[in-house]
Amino acid sequence: MPYIASIGTYLPCWGTPDTRVAGDDEDAITLAVEAGRAALTSGGPVQYVVVVSRDLPLTESSNAAVLLAGLGLDPELEVIERLGGAPATLDALGSARPRTLVIGVDLEAAGAAAALTADRGMGVRTAARVSRSLPVRTRNASGDVHDYGDPRLLRKRGYLASLASAWVDTPVVVAGLDHRQAAALTAGAPTAAQSVRLPTSGASSALFALAVMAESGMTGPLVGVEQASLSGLTVGGEDSAQVHRREAAARPAPEATYVADGEIPISLAAYERAFEAKVRWEAGKYSDSDKLDFPPRYRVNSDGTLNTDYTLVELPRTGTVYTETTVHVPVPGLATPYSLVLVELDGVGIRALVRVTGAEAGTVGIGDRGRMVLRRVAVRSGVPDYGYAFEPDPPGLDAVTETETEDAA
Repeated sequence: MPYIASIGTYLPCWGTPDTRVAGDDEDAITLAVEAGRAALTSGGPVQYVVVVSRDLPLTESSNAAVLLAGLGLDPELEVIERLGGAPATLDALGSARPRTLVIGVDLEAAGAAAALTADRGMGVRTAARVSRSLPVRTRNASGDVHDYGDPRLLRKRGYLASLASAWVDTPVVVAGLDHRQAAALTAGAPTAAQSVRLPTSGASSALFALAVMAESGMTGPLVGVEQASLSGLTVGGEDSAQVHRREAAARPAPEATYVADGEIPISLAAYERAFEAKVRWEAGKYSDSDKLDFPPRYRVNSDGTLNTDYTLVELPRTGTVYTETTVHVPVPGLATPYSLVLVELDGVGIRALVRVTGAEAGTVGIGDRGRMVLRRVAVRSGVPDYGYAFEPDPPGLDAVTETETEDAA
């Protein structure tokens, strides 16, 4: 039986309290990195990574390299990318080995959550799995979506029929449905379950539900549904899990201008050469010097030979704005206006020029504190290009929820 040691959640700052919207520099991978890093706050080794989503940016090649680099994990770790919603996430969690990081990601509504398994913690055990075919919503190879459009059929012949055949007790929390439908299915559960409102309804919703159960001490069946498929876990045990939330207060997305013409092409040679240092946020360090070079670069020795023998050192992810500017001239592929800042990283004597994220253009000033976060800086020639951006600290303690639920034992 798997045990959950920690859970991390992430919600973009844009949208409404009920429905979040990914920023123009966010995608499924950057959301997954945020949730994964939150789950890893408590520490603990990772040997396997499973990411579940229907919105992964690359379908012809793997997303694993960017995901592992953003998480700061060994590039040799096994990464499994699974297509699916809430049932697929619960299936992955119920069969996970210890030291597995399971991440669920959604873009509509936007959010991500991650759970790290260990040898002890909150226990989860597979209680039900029902796979039935009722394809009321389909998507073809070109991305066109067809919705059958009969909610009564989906309800009666879909998840209600699957729940009846699953032979599970009344669910404590249901993921994968809107709040009203989920509340109807938990009518016999404890009163606290009736107020559970999950911010997503896809792959991440199951892990958001698990976070709620860990924080409130709920035990019992957790069910995830998608169309006519269903999976259920029994959640319980003497221990609980730590919960780390990165959930900024919701606010409307700012208006922006996009220029579609004149796309800037990508150089895959340059992309590959800069990938490790840029996405892992690392500087170069030579053994004969304490100085860090960012970006890493070769040096010329006194005898004229080229010195390439530097090591990569992880950079701090917090810093202070040294200076800033706002760009109003439209650039192909970028939302305009946008702000650029020179950030002085804490304790290393390095200043990095990066774009501002999570704040309206022109609102960040000199001396503001914040953190460096992985973002999709551009899409060139169809390739998502990732780098780091500066996210300013929220103005008040109420803007971000940082919840840590300690072991209940």
